[in-house]
Amino acid sequence: MKKTIHLLTLSALTLYLPTAFAGHEYDPDNAEEINEVCAGCHNEFGQGGKQGKYPRIAGLPKNYLQKQLLLFQDRERPNMPMVEHVEKRQMPLADIEDISTYLSQVELKTKLPPADEKAPGFNAYARLEEAKKLMQVPRAEGDIEKGGKIYGRECRSCHGKKGMGKGDTPQLAGQYTQYLWRQVKRFLKGERIHDEDAPDEELLKDFSKEELRDIFAWLSVQDD
Repeated sequence: MKKTIHLLTLSALTLYLPTAFAGHEYDPDNAEEINEVCAGCHNEFGQGGKQGKYPRIAGLPKNYLQKQLLLFQDRERPNMPMVEHVEKRQMPLADIEDISTYLSQVELKTKLPPADEKAPGFNAYARLEEAKKLMQVPRAEGDIEKGGKIYGRECRSCHGKKGMGKGDTPQLAGQYTQYLWRQVKRFLKGERIHDEDAPDEELLKDFSKEELRDIFAWLSVQDD
């Protein structure tokens, strides 16, 4: 029954999203103000922190971010730290639209291009600011080659060739491995909704812990 309710809720959200934000004009100034609150946990550029205690939210698809915020707001995705921030009076639909648009447009590089400090016009401060937007997850334990084969067979069609997302499906590469493990556990417990077509337990129950470890190892080097 709980699973049925979750799937009905997600189906309703999928239909609701296109009209919920219709007519709203993106307000970048409002988005930046909201992000100042988000930065308390997710850092200034949405890169997350504490090795995945707070996940990366920068660059995730706009519709995906909208959907997750609505699920937090309706308590369909339990998360105590988010409760005080997503109350409808605290975060109306206009705010959800603005912050989702803002975060979806943030690009985090994995490396800086070579720089010549002696070159004319070199700006050390600008390069320091650019370095703040770098993010590369640590390599995770596991068999990268095996993980890549499993990923290609089981995950690629939704999450893209290199795990960088596809359409409204979020990226897995460039996300903290610790966070991915935590979400797997929540999917298996039925605490988090995946989508209306694939029940969460069925989606992951056939993977062994070793297979998931190898997939995450492969994902962890895709941003190298």
